[in-house]
Amino acid sequence: MTTTELVKLAVKTLDEKKAKDIEVLNVTEQSTLADYFIIASGSSFTQVKALTDAVDAAFSKAGHEPKHIERDTSSNWILLDYGDIIIHVFYSTAREFYNLIGIWGDAPRYSAEQILNQ
Repeated sequence: MTTTELVKLAVKTLDEKKAKDIEVLNVTEQSTLADYFIIASGSSFTQVKALTDAVDAAFSKAGHEPKHIERDTSSNWILLDYGDIIIHVFYSTAREFYNLIGIWGDAPRYSAEQILNQ
């Protein structure tokens, strides 16, 4: 799968599992870490884990394993690193605190609807 197809797979999976405020940032010009950041929120710690488990399962089925998974100790934020794509799933209050959208504000930004309708 291409990077664009993987972005769409991640967004579709997060959307189907009822993630909130899914946003995709194209950070190709701003970062050497990845080409895309996908940011989503869960309404509970349990949902944050369920969302990342669902994305991990979908990517694994497509033949892509994470290079790294990082969790904070309270499950407020889970990061899945697939190289070109880094997926951040936050508990809603943690998302506000870390403000990745503000930090990467100059990157082109897309909603879930824009990605799914491509």
